[in-house]
Amino acid sequence: MSRILGIRVLSVCSALLFMGGAAYAQTKVAVVSLQRAVLESDEIQKASAAMETKYKPRQQEIEKIQRDVQALQQQLQTGAGKLTQQAEADLTAQGQRKQRELQRISEDLQADVERERNDVLGATTRRMAEVVKKLAEEKGYDVVVDTSNTVYFKVALDITAEALAAFNKAYPVAK
Repeated sequence: MSRILGIRVLSVCSALLFMGGAAYAQTKVAVVSLQRAVLESDEIQKASAAMETKYKPRQQEIEKIQRDVQALQQQLQTGAGKLTQQAEADLTAQGQRKQRELQRISEDLQADVERERNDVLGATTRRMAEVVKKLAEEKGYDVVVDTSNTVYFKVALDITAEALAAFNKAYPVAK
């Protein structure tokens, strides 16, 4: 009795191994670099250029204030010993005000750029994920893995270029 039970268990285990191996052999896998696809998309390229143009005046303002601070420091250095105490104190106070203004404007600019950048990247990443999912369904892939989480893969499995082309087609950018 025990021998028959052992044979049945062995038969079931063999069948499961065989079926598991057959299912594994039929699994279609693809790999995508979602980050690269997003960053190389026409949409991100255009958004990046637009942000650069949008924030250029504020960057130029920062550069002007930096030049003003340097000029004040230069005046203090060249006038050391020649300036009255009041003139030196005035230049120092003026420099400190410019320094605070510079810091405030720089922090505001950085926060605005980062917020807008994150908004654009987030929206584009979500749409890219949808495009990859649709591409996987069309091509019959069972699993699509991001390269950032993959130790090794064959280059033939990489669908990043296809995903990028499909995204640029699905979300065209006015030139």
